[in-house]
Amino acid sequence: MARILVSDGMAKKAIERLKEIGFEVTEKHYSHEELSSGILNNYDAIVVRSATKLTEKVLSTIENEKGIRFIGRAGVGIDNINLEEASRRGILVCNTPQSSTQSVVELTIGHLITSTRHIATGDRKLRENNWAKKELRGTELSGKNLGLIGYGRIAQGVSGVAKAFGMNIHCYDPYISKEFAKKDDCIIHKNIDDVFKNCTHISIHCNLNEETYHLVNEERIEMMPEYGSDGMKCGRHIVNCARGGIVDEESIIRTLKNGVLSSAALDVFEQEPLNLSLLLEQENFHGTPHIGASTIEAQSRIGDEMVILLKDFFNGERPHSAIN
Repeated sequence: MARILVSDGMAKKAIERLKEIGFEVTEKHYSHEELSSGILNNYDAIVVRSATKLTEKVLSTIENEKGIRFIGRAGVGIDNINLEEASRRGILVCNTPQSSTQSVVELTIGHLITSTRHIATGDRKLRENNWAKKELRGTELSGKNLGLIGYGRIAQGVSGVAKAFGMNIHCYDPYISKEFAKKDDCIIHKNIDDVFKNCTHISIHCNLNEETYHLVNEERIEMMPEYGSDGMKCGRHIVNCARGGIVDEESIIRTLKNGVLSSAALDVFEQEPLNLSLLLEQENFHGTPHIGASTIEAQSRIGDEMVILLKDFFNGERPHSAIN
């Protein structure tokens, strides 16, 4: 009977299904120090979200014939897992790339609308007994250029909704073809700078790595136009529901302070949980605590998919979303 550690929580229904199959399931979050002590040698598989960091140090404690053989990422990004070390030790890594797509798409659109219509700011002022009707004049998304950095499933979903609002879609993604982008009615650019130079609104949808770290910085924000393709002055807007670290938060603070950036909306941060950040002092900033996949529907789908992945793996089959 395989021993499964669920480190960051999973849908109750999925836990019950794993137990019905015959797995021994432990729901417990271990600290990094505990993980580094070799605790994973007591399990055959681990399921994580973003809170648990399976670093090289953690994975190096796993004994060849004893510890985990499977890592399941309940979500999309795997930057909290040292894939190279896992592969070196023969540990299979899987994620659930499609299950949270719709939830992240909807949150991204929510942040876009909140930014341009001052929804968060208006709410804060109401709570201060300030009827700020005249000062909170927003702009429409229609007629504006939306730049998508990365054009995977989530970005494509955002594109579809944004086009329904009347936005023009631009993107940069070195892994998609011009033919695909054209078919999807998206203007693809040869480099990231061209997207910033053409778009008043930018949304991030790429992975965090050495190349994308602080990809959104002060220099690129200053490249962005203030006027939409409809001729209206709408300002500059940044949304990130992908990974913390892609956006340089110090650049966001400076450009919000000096008025270069009109709004910033972040669901992810370099240090999580966010604590005592100057971002929170900026009126045109609003954020959420990494809740892109935190819907009942997404968590249910993620749990269902993880059950299938674990079942296939321990039945000797290669799971459909195996990464290494």
